[in-house]
Amino acid sequence: MDMMSRVQRALDQQLALAHSPSAPPRLIAALRHAVFPGGARIRPQLCLAVAQACGEDAPELTDAAAVAIELLHCASLVHDDMPCFDDADTRRGQPTVHKLHGEPLALLCGDGLIVMAFQALARAGAHHPQRLAGLIATVCTGTGAPDGIVAGQAWECEPRASLSRYQRAKTGALFVASTCAGAQAAGADPSAWRALGECLGEAYQVADDIRDVMLGSDELGKPAGQDAQHHRPSAAADLGLVGAVDYFRGLMQQAVDAIPDCPSRTAMRHLVWQESERLMPQSTCDRIHREYPQHRPAAVVAPRGALA
Repeated sequence: MDMMSRVQRALDQQLALAHSPSAPPRLIAALRHAVFPGGARIRPQLCLAVAQACGEDAPELTDAAAVAIELLHCASLVHDDMPCFDDADTRRGQPTVHKLHGEPLALLCGDGLIVMAFQALARAGAHHPQRLAGLIATVCTGTGAPDGIVAGQAWECEPRASLSRYQRAKTGALFVASTCAGAQAAGADPSAWRALGECLGEAYQVADDIRDVMLGSDELGKPAGQDAQHHRPSAAADLGLVGAVDYFRGLMQQAVDAIPDCPSRTAMRHLVWQESERLMPQSTCDRIHREYPQHRPAAVVAPRGALA
């Protein structure tokens, strides 16, 4: 079974556990709408890939870690789309949860997904108690304060925010959780995999900043131009489009270089480059260099983490 199919099956099994004659039907519908059909599922796939690279010996625990991370990501999107933040009409080409089910159910849906994430970890972790505490700590660090995705969203409420701090929290933190949790689920040291998550998380956000400028809402599957509209920190604004593209390429190379020596290192490198092409196709990079030369930065792009 390929990793995407494995992720989809694990998510479907987890959502099925919420179905009950005693459950509010509209809440169950909202939960499923928030999770399916889903996007690229890169975070849970990354978790699975790292676990396999570390000699996965507890697939049910790996699945639970991957599911928990994806459910937390989906919860953050539900809340992010609400009128108090982006007030977005679409997500992944579909109506957002609050547009389809109303604001009260959207709020409860996001809350329900957060609880469901930890339920998944608790169920699988009962059979691997020696690994559970570390997994929970990793997932909580990637989700809450001071540096998780909740903090990343909260930086949008501040009058000023450092671009690097904002990106590390809003996007990077859950990528770090993905790589580290994959290692922990396999009983391996997560520290060797942290740098890969950091590089990929920052690269993903830089690509999102570029796409927010370059693409229309139909192509994005969500409203375009949100960074400028909401005055958010943006790599495209700080570095210009050409500078942001060069920075993205550098981050993806650093991600490849950060993959530790392991039997599946070649496969991991392929996964990273495949994701790089999906996020920012070479044809798009070439077009930006060709059509937006005035957006080239005056200085060489800074190394990872130096944007402040």
